[in-house]
Amino acid sequence: MLPIVRPSYDAIVVGSGPGGAGTARELARRGMRVLVLEQGRADPLKGTVGQMAAMAAVPGKGAYLHRDASLLVAGITAGGSSAINFATAAPPPRALFARHGIDLAPALAALRAELPMAPLPDDLIGPMAARMMTAARALSLDWQKLEKMIRPASCRSGCWRCVYGCPFGAKWTARDFLDEACRHGAQLVDRARVLRVLVQDGRAAGVEVQIGGKLRTLSAPIVVSSGGGLGSPRLLHASGLGPRESSFFSDPVVAVMGSVDDIDGGAEVPMAAGLHLPEAGVALADLTLPQPMYQAFALQVGRIDRLFAHRRTLSVMVKIRDAIGGRIGPRWADKTLQEGDRKKLAHGVGMAQAILREAGAHHIFTSWHFAAHPGGSVRIGEGVDAGLQTRTPGLYVCDASVIPGPWGLPPTLTLLCLGKRLGMRLAGVA
Repeated sequence: MLPIVRPSYDAIVVGSGPGGAGTARELARRGMRVLVLEQGRADPLKGTVGQMAAMAAVPGKGAYLHRDASLLVAGITAGGSSAINFATAAPPPRALFARHGIDLAPALAALRAELPMAPLPDDLIGPMAARMMTAARALSLDWQKLEKMIRPASCRSGCWRCVYGCPFGAKWTARDFLDEACRHGAQLVDRARVLRVLVQDGRAAGVEVQIGGKLRTLSAPIVVSSGGGLGSPRLLHASGLGPRESSFFSDPVVAVMGSVDDIDGGAEVPMAAGLHLPEAGVALADLTLPQPMYQAFALQVGRIDRLFAHRRTLSVMVKIRDAIGGRIGPRWADKTLQEGDRKKLAHGVGMAQAILREAGAHHIFTSWHFAAHPGGSVRIGEGVDAGLQTRTPGLYVCDASVIPGPWGLPPTLTLLCLGKRLGMRLAGVA
């Protein structure tokens, strides 16, 4: 049965990740008629590999093989990639946005007051993360617990389901804001593929969308594209409102892994602690992965000898801030690492190898790199203005694509700040 939708709304939000959900919540709380259109499904999260694969591993939908990297992924589901991320709350680099006249401090303060956001208590730090923290500190590295968007009372030690979609309600996701928006009258329609933004008299006027195989035209004077670093530039192009190709950052990540003989684990909250070197553009963290993901990484690089060492393998994530480049096209993405990016990865991998050796690990190897969170493809100052409006009045973008420069951070908290700010401004509050 097709969902019942009105022919017109005050605002249509395309995509339901942190930016879209945050914007929709602010608009709905102030009485605006809001429709959220999500390409993926809104089924309850089960924490299974099958559901996660359907959200983020379908070629050409949530997953893209691209040159010089193994995989570029995006969560196509209600809540976007927040449903399958590691729940790390990195504060926005305020100076980057201040250069464009954007002050995220008020939004950040408001979000901190209401969201679960703190380092994990010691009883939720797994033995592998603890071993890597001890080793890093023995090397005089400033390895500290990371703030997590996790409710400790609901979180379970020995659990690995953060990346599969937490079924216990322990991990905060953008679905929380979607639920609140709907309680205030917003409507969420999943499995809705927006084909283009409609323009009338030079202004955004609504969208053309496929719902249940049926083409619909829906009207609204405000349209917010929150389809992500890949989705938003593609929607703008399909609407004749943006370039055919867009450059972007991908935040490349590799996993550096090594086995130890005195730990039998493999199931714990990932990215419990780590190190960020902003000047070097490198970040490291523990990264205990579910067994299928670990085995995929080992197979990538031909380490068949390590396939069944998952429960004894320590893993360090190395993430870099890559230069903006490459191209996002209508149905593909292509990003080749530049020489400076390769040097950053080499620096980070060297640090990770030293940490693992200090932790007593052997059989150390490194995965291919994959793209953690693509963005910067509709940048503030180029694709949108400081108010996140495109050159088409009434059409806004609020997702990782608007980040104005090279990144290298978990983007969730920044996108929530941008969504809160945009929603309040559109509702006439700020």
